[in-house]
Amino acid sequence: MESQGERTVLASLHPPADDVLIPLRIQIDFRRESYLVSTELVECPQLSAISVPHDAYPSHHPAQQPHLHPPPTIAPTMSLPSHFTRRHLTLLRSNSPRTPLRVVAHIDLDAFYAQCEMVRLNTPLTQPLAVQQWESLIAVNYPARAFNITRMLTAAEARKRCPQLITQHVATFREGEGEQWKYRDDAAECIATDKVSLEPYRMESRKILEVIKTVLTERAEEVMRDVGVEGAAKGPGTEQLVRVEKAGIDEVFVDLSALVYETLLEWYPMLREGEVELDVNERLPGLPTTVLEWGKEDMLVDLDVGEAEEDDPDWDDMCMLVGADIVRSVRAAIWERLKYTCSAAIARNKMMAKLGSSCNKPNKQTIVRNRAIQHFLSGFRFTQIRMLGGKLGKQVSATFGTEEVGDLLRIPIEQLKLKLGDDTGTWLYEIIRGYEYSEVSMRTKIKSMLSTKSFRPGIKSSGQAEKWLRIFVADIYGRLLEEGVLENKRRPKVVTIHHRTKGQTRSRQIPIPPGRPMSDTMLFDLAKTLLAQVVNEGNIWPCANLSLNVSGFEDGLTGNRSLDSFFGRGDGGAKTAAAAIQQQEQSGGSVQRGFMHGSEPHKRRKVSDNDRDEDDHVNDDLSTRSSDRANEDEEESLFLQEPDLHHPSHLTSTTAATPPLNGNAIVTQHNDWTTVDLQELSFPCTRCGKTIMEYDKIEHEDWHFAKDLDEQDRLHHSTTIPPTLRQRGNLRSRGRGRGRGKTDKRQSRLAF
Repeated sequence: MESQGERTVLASLHPPADDVLIPLRIQIDFRRESYLVSTELVECPQLSAISVPHDAYPSHHPAQQPHLHPPPTIAPTMSLPSHFTRRHLTLLRSNSPRTPLRVVAHIDLDAFYAQCEMVRLNTPLTQPLAVQQWESLIAVNYPARAFNITRMLTAAEARKRCPQLITQHVATFREGEGEQWKYRDDAAECIATDKVSLEPYRMESRKILEVIKTVLTERAEEVMRDVGVEGAAKGPGTEQLVRVEKAGIDEVFVDLSALVYETLLEWYPMLREGEVELDVNERLPGLPTTVLEWGKEDMLVDLDVGEAEEDDPDWDDMCMLVGADIVRSVRAAIWERLKYTCSAAIARNKMMAKLGSSCNKPNKQTIVRNRAIQHFLSGFRFTQIRMLGGKLGKQVSATFGTEEVGDLLRIPIEQLKLKLGDDTGTWLYEIIRGYEYSEVSMRTKIKSMLSTKSFRPGIKSSGQAEKWLRIFVADIYGRLLEEGVLENKRRPKVVTIHHRTKGQTRSRQIPIPPGRPMSDTMLFDLAKTLLAQVVNEGNIWPCANLSLNVSGFEDGLTGNRSLDSFFGRGDGGAKTAAAAIQQQEQSGGSVQRGFMHGSEPHKRRKVSDNDRDEDDHVNDDLSTRSSDRANEDEEESLFLQEPDLHHPSHLTSTTAATPPLNGNAIVTQHNDWTTVDLQELSFPCTRCGKTIMEYDKIEHEDWHFAKDLDEQDRLHHSTTIPPTLRQRGNLRSRGRGRGRGKTDKRQSRLAF
């Protein structure tokens, strides 16, 4: 049948698993410069008996599918150019947050604590289970939720609603029974003598993180092999293709941009043609397909008004497709190896990925394409967006009388700036439109460890407090051993004690002697010293809460070399120095690179990623914590995001302000000890905006100095001098007598 330039033909599809023909109706629109191909299944009575086996894709774990292959080439060669440029593609290669082709994933375990207990107890997948702390519930699995059981209930109320419910109490330490955590049947009745231990969940979290890194590394190695020696030589190493950021005990961010870039080169070698010679602002060729096959578990967000699924996809859609396939393989591996399910979201930045991972729980992944951002965000309250859940969110809500993103989208930027100030108004205007540029940091190491206990009724003597300090030390020291403290791999710098009475909170901190071997005895002695300082102030009993914290972790000195090894012995020293700077970039930030003009570091203020639940805290009051996460099933991750925001343009590097933060520190001295409020121990770096602990200030400034030198050297060697000027310079140098002589390959000149 043909009509008005449209032609409909019948075709058939051979599924790979059998020889059954599935008839399709394919409609091709010849009226457009780029052909539009749409397909639909044709009713076929003889196919009614065909069905997919019930267990082909079990509902409790990700579908086991082979790696995605490039979609078939359906669009003709005369298709329109892409909306994206080679510059956007090249920035994708370097994991730049400034490219609209960027792909970021957020992977979140489903009811993590409950899953840990299900795996440990080997319970059936349909068994209702809740994790109990004292008389409260801190995690509920999905079978239990079918009985309307939530974390707001007590364990007794939950068992009334579901008699077959398993309520597993968390492991505890017990006063007077050694210094090891155990699962105890009577823990719920022993709140006065027991202290919660989350170590079983931390151990499982480390296993899951290792699986994620392993799968991504294997995928990167596979892609690099497929690209070939030529492509591998030009591209980054596999370690640069795997960027994982631990966001909490049960969640991670993954920047898939570089891995997606290499995959695109493997599938479409035409993208590599003219990679260096062509203008970076030249548009990419049109996507050589109009059909994108999404996975069974890919939940696509509906498109914005004015967009249609029949529109031809572009390279950003293809990037999302590749990213979705990678995340699907990660989730499948976590299930296969450890029997945990997780949900995920793939989007252009961390903010939207974080919001999206909770939208289709459990065990699915949400895809937020660029063409669906406005529709996606308009369904949220802006108080669910990071940095808008506290005082600023309340101010915005009170000012404009709404909490809906959709309502704020209709307010012009001039009015936002008038009501909230230029900086905050501009920041809010951008964030609700999905413009967010914080990087996925590769820092997955713990920055601090906290062990705490709330007392009801309060303890009333130093003797009782010291018994609990011994348990705190045992808890923390066990984790320090896993961090490699005995092998000098990592070591904390500071010990802090916090003491809370009914009307006052006191804190003391003391540096850990760097020359002494780390031991539980040394930590306990330091803790007792700090407790004595608190006791000397008087009026401290009864104590309602006591906690011990170690912080300021630094890597130990390994692989030391003598100073002269960096000089005069070939270029090994220079390579070592460059490697040291590169390692520091990976751990402390990245040097701004790429095609953007004015590549100086953006001066911005932000809350550091180091202040998240990445800090390995143990809170004995988990059941009383509040959460800003909406529609989520998991216990709160205490996730504090960084407002690293800039102007929405993808072609400029204009800086947008963030909400103002209070960086004033209040410190008072008491004899030889320092009393510091926990929130006053840090300050924002004026250059990069990161929140830096006071004892890391000098080291952080040294890092900026080293990065500046590295950037100057890079700019110096990348400067292109026209041949005519180069010749003139050579002629002038001939008339200057002896000159400066030839520079040895091991030397470099300093420009004065």
